[in-house]
Amino acid sequence: MSQFKEREKAFEAKFVHDEELNFKVMARRNKLLGLWAAEKMGMGPAESQDYAAEVVKADFEEAGDEDVYRKVKGDLDAKHIDLSEHQVRREMEEQLIEAKRQVMEEGE
Repeated sequence: MSQFKEREKAFEAKFVHDEELNFKVMARRNKLLGLWAAEKMGMGPAESQDYAAEVVKADFEEAGDEDVYRKVKGDLDAKHIDLSEHQVRREMEEQLIEAKRQVMEEGE
C-alpha cells in the first residue's frame, strides 16, 4: 500500500474514533445534566435515571445543544424551579467538562 493510502486510512480511522469519543462525551454530558435537573426537581433515584435518559434522547431532535437546553429548561420551569438561562447553560458547560473527564478515565 502506498504511503498516501496508509495516511488516508489512518486519518479516516482517527476521524471515526474522534467522532465516537465526541458522541460518548455528549451523551454523558446530557445524562449528567439530566441527573442534575432531576435533583433540582426533587426526583427519586429511579425517576432521576429515567429523566436523565429522556434528556439524552432529547439531543437527537436537532443538531446542537438547543434541544437539550429547551428540554431541561422547560421541565425546570414547569416545576417552578427558578433557574435562569445562564445558570442552566453554565451547568451544561460544567457537566461537559465532567463528562470529558469521565470518558477519558474510562479509556485509560
